[in-house]
Amino acid sequence: IVRIKETRKGFVFFVVSCFFLLYNKIDFIASKCKRGKMRNYLNDYQVLSCSTLEDALCIMQEKPDSIPLAGGTDLMVYLKYNRLVAGRYLNLHSIPELQPKIDIQENQIVFSALTTYRDVRMNPYFKDNMKLLPLVASNIGAMSIQNIGTWVGNIGNASPAADGVLALMLYDAKVHLKSQQGERVILLADFYKGYKQMDRDSHELITAISIPKSAKSAYEYYRKVGERKLQAIAKIAYGIRMYINKDKTVQDSRIVFGSMMPYTYRCRSLETLLQGKKITPDVIQQGVEIIQQELQPIDDIRSTARYRLQVAKNLWKESLESLTNLS
Repeated sequence: IVRIKETRKGFVFFVVSCFFLLYNKIDFIASKCKRGKMRNYLNDYQVLSCSTLEDALCIMQEKPDSIPLAGGTDLMVYLKYNRLVAGRYLNLHSIPELQPKIDIQENQIVFSALTTYRDVRMNPYFKDNMKLLPLVASNIGAMSIQNIGTWVGNIGNASPAADGVLALMLYDAKVHLKSQQGERVILLADFYKGYKQMDRDSHELITAISIPKSAKSAYEYYRKVGERKLQAIAKIAYGIRMYINKDKTVQDSRIVFGSMMPYTYRCRSLETLLQGKKITPDVIQQGVEIIQQELQPIDDIRSTARYRLQVAKNLWKESLESLTNLS
């Protein structure tokens, strides 16, 4: 009787094991048919490391399909959901020249390629200068993301909802690109050409970000609209920086929208509108009309184009209506 019971248990275990093996095989085949790759099949990925920036640039020249890997916060999500492109990745963490560093110079601030959001939040310089940078950094994901996520990675990922890119654009940040052919420096506001399209050649690496210093104080406004106050991807984000003259006219301004267009968008038409003018209800209404005509909001899983357009108008008005008493 005991042997019969043990045989039955063994048979049940065998049947259950076969079921799970069959289920996993079917899931594997379905995954191959649906996506072309098995989820988390790490043999499809190659990570290269090198000890100097010169070696890294050599790899980018010889193997231009290599994808730079910085904090990896987005890549890990893509990998989990089987959306990470199989191929070759270049590990930037092994390169001494790119290690986290904030270089405060006489006329500019320079972030190295691996400078993280936490590095900016914890640096005392930003308590009284460029205050939007630590503010935005504190609103990017969870603390673990802020600890390893990089400003350069935020630029290179080219998401329309990149919070860090919006803040950097407001401060006229420039992108430093290096290759074996030399170095290029380009204004971040001119870096994007479309969705995930950048003015970066396949053999170039983003090695630094530079931000010019300004001795003048500016009016600053930033707002991120999402499902939650924290740890949310923006439905829409908006920021404005303005220098206002003693006669209450606008000397200069920077106006940037995030998660609105296919890429983070600096709206130069609104900046031109404000140039040399006082903030009045009429000027604000003209800006609303520019937003209606110029911006072409995206439709995606987080929100609709109609919603984004209306909120963009509301944020524009909210950011300026408190200044109408200046006129």
